[in-house]
Amino acid sequence: MSSALTGLCRYPIVQAPMAGGASCPELAAAVSDAGGLGFLAAGYKTADGMYQEIKQIRSRTASPFGVNLFMPQPGTADPAAVEVYRHQLAGESSWYDTPLGDPDAGRDDGYEAKLAILIDDPVPVVSFTFGCPSRDALAALSAAGTITVVTVTTPEEAQAAQWAGADAVCVQGVEAGGHQGTHRDDPAADGSGIGLLPLITLVREAVHLPVVAAGGLMRGAQIAAVLAAGASAAQLGTAFLVCPESGANALHKQAMTNPLFARTALTRAFSGRPARGLVNRFMHEHGPYAPAAYPEVHHLTSGLRKAAAKAGDPQGMALWAGQGHRLARELPAGRLVELLAAELDSARAALALGGAR
Repeated sequence: MSSALTGLCRYPIVQAPMAGGASCPELAAAVSDAGGLGFLAAGYKTADGMYQEIKQIRSRTASPFGVNLFMPQPGTADPAAVEVYRHQLAGESSWYDTPLGDPDAGRDDGYEAKLAILIDDPVPVVSFTFGCPSRDALAALSAAGTITVVTVTTPEEAQAAQWAGADAVCVQGVEAGGHQGTHRDDPAADGSGIGLLPLITLVREAVHLPVVAAGGLMRGAQIAAVLAAGASAAQLGTAFLVCPESGANALHKQAMTNPLFARTALTRAFSGRPARGLVNRFMHEHGPYAPAAYPEVHHLTSGLRKAAAKAGDPQGMALWAGQGHRLARELPAGRLVELLAAELDSARAALALGGAR
């Protein structure tokens, strides 16, 4: 993490921006107040919706926080494949008594409008997922006093972020819950993601940018491990998803430690992009047939997912979760930050003691 970013928070603990409701103002403010760096996920929100939530965070805390943006996506999806998947989902539409969404509802997530707001009324940190911004965009944010972070999943993506002028990279291992933040959605690369620890080293040897490590981290000892591997901070998502301040659906929170949902897998079933979640009926039945089509598939299934949640049926929901989900602890966000920091100190002390022998 850059020295400027390090100075923003007491602990090297970043709360991941989880789009879809989990990373709400209450959670971001609580994490920042406790000494971590809270993040608001602007994905799937309107520009005004994002701005209103930024104002809510500012009303709750004077501590620094970040905002995450989704990059616009290229129109590379095969319309015929999307139509075939639409027909496959017809049974789900009937079961939940809700229509399928419009796959052409939009692919830029209001990026330009959100970026303009963040340049005009800056926040301390802005991160990006699903691609790398232009040099001009990053320079404009920097001129406004904002620290920029680009999510990467390969050394090559990290090099692109460095060339564009990012201040840091968030290195996302394949263990991470939710969407893989790849810059290009290549179906041929499905299943070839790199684990977090080797990826940290690969990225550090490819670029000279500070690294925020993300992927399956749930305990302070794991944070110590990624710091020892060369990261400057650790980003945790699933660990904060079950906090009372999280905006995640109660069924989603309960599923984290439910033995019925024992494992995770990467799937395109819900959004058309690889994302890690708890294996449920919807993923099992539709994952093998979902096309590489984001955000078209996301728009198609949005109503189904909401209807499943309303019906109290986690088998039809996107239960995003990292590989360490069974280690989730239902604690207030501030208490979780303090506990993680204490575990980190203990792990570091143990390492120092071992090295002194």
